[in-house]
Amino acid sequence: MPDQARSALVMGEALVDLVIDPRQNSSEPVAVPGGSPANVAIAISRLGIPVDLVAWFGKDLYGDMMRGHLEESNVNVASGTDLAPFTPTAEAHLDQNGAATYTFNLEWDPPAPIDIPDRAAVVHTGSIGAVLQPGTDAVLEAFIRAREQALTTYDPNARPSLMGDVDVARPIIESFVSNSDVVKVSDEDLGWLYPGTPAVDAARAWTERFQVPLVVVTRGKEGPIAWTSSGVEVSVIPAEVKVIDTVGAGDTFMGGLIDALWRRDLVGRGAGEAISLLSEEQLAEIIEDASRMADIVVQRRGANPPWAHEIGR
Repeated sequence: MPDQARSALVMGEALVDLVIDPRQNSSEPVAVPGGSPANVAIAISRLGIPVDLVAWFGKDLYGDMMRGHLEESNVNVASGTDLAPFTPTAEAHLDQNGAATYTFNLEWDPPAPIDIPDRAAVVHTGSIGAVLQPGTDAVLEAFIRAREQALTTYDPNARPSLMGDVDVARPIIESFVSNSDVVKVSDEDLGWLYPGTPAVDAARAWTERFQVPLVVVTRGKEGPIAWTSSGVEVSVIPAEVKVIDTVGAGDTFMGGLIDALWRRDLVGRGAGEAISLLSEEQLAEIIEDASRMADIVVQRRGANPPWAHEIGR
């Protein structure tokens, strides 16, 4: 299938971050469009991949802001996405290093069943939209169905304040992991999911239990580590950059990872098997590409992934 006939489908929350930054003179929050899956959709769309987004926001001031933000980045907002009674928000409290913690006001109930376009060669989900009921069941059903035609990618992007009891959230998250071709997860997510177990060991267990073709663990300043189900492992030393804030860094890494696989034609049905057989050199190049995207976004305020022209394409 030629590239122009292929697309990505992203399922998950699109919300407005109300950013409170103690390093700024004003104590008033600044409204910034966000949401982990929406950020991923924007990241890959800006790099030239056609994207459909299934989300859940309202026809209100914040909803208009969200739709405008998505459309400015050429993300196609799927039908039914704007039928929520209100647009979700997240208070993002930054610390002195730019790291964010969140307090949420949202619900998640997208129309079901979720349509998967015939052209979708990648289907991504994660974060709140993959765990919060009542929408979780619809997302998981669509994710499982998508594997018949597409590469499935997943980022747990844990939000404990919304995901509740980890013993309840863990089996839901593992259901998505077990149906994924590619999983990106942070060491902080793994620390919450499997307390007392080293992050790398916890993620490596996913490869062994669920035969996930590719698992990537992001570790902040330590850099990402990745391995395939065939046993190839690489780690990448992050670049030294001035961090403005970390909002959207993980989502941009995820977008960069999808883009790196897309450009190598590692998408579509059966691509997971090819990914599992990547050489060490090939895998290192892919992870380095994703890392470069994250390095760019942390030098900016908010979730602002690079456009293709900014990286010389």
